[in-house]
Amino acid sequence: MSWLHFLSYAVVTAVTPGPNNIMSMSNAGRLGFRRSFPFNLGIWAGFSLVMLLCTLFCGTLSSLIPKIKMPMLFIGAAYMLWLAWKTFRSASAIEEDPRGGGFVSGMLLQFVNPKIYIYGVVSLEAYILPFYQGRWAALVFFALLLAFIGFTFTLLWALFGSAFKLLFCRYARITNAVMALLLVCCAVSLFL
Repeated sequence: MSWLHFLSYAVVTAVTPGPNNIMSMSNAGRLGFRRSFPFNLGIWAGFSLVMLLCTLFCGTLSSLIPKIKMPMLFIGAAYMLWLAWKTFRSASAIEEDPRGGGFVSGMLLQFVNPKIYIYGVVSLEAYILPFYQGRWAALVFFALLLAFIGFTFTLLWALFGSAFKLLFCRYARITNAVMALLLVCCAVSLFL
């Protein structure tokens, strides 16, 4: 296995905008890094579960993907468009009510986030399974490594959001519109 190729793919995929990163940055911009941290922990927990499930069922998923690809894309796109609408309509002031940004919300986001399914399946099929098929300890390690890489970049996006919190508050309408537009782009890119 080429660690360089595997890690390059994992890092580039994890750092690009997606629902986790955009929502993490948006929450940290509204609530600050510390108050948005439970959402990020939820992302990590859900991400870990999804990566473990992808690892466990990758053979089955590989054969089913042609059948479930379109429904998964439509569900994921619909959810991202809903998130875009909620982001666009959110208040311009810093919200004191952290509902919608907690652990459970971050965790549930993972189960409808097609980007991490694609991330997991491609990582497993292209880089991991050809070398570690049947070696469950190694496969679990790689599943958790993929989740940790994703979590790390989600935290970096949250740090960016919290660092520019005052700027985001001052220009909240523009910031919300840009974040919503990025989510719409993520939804549209699923079909390109």
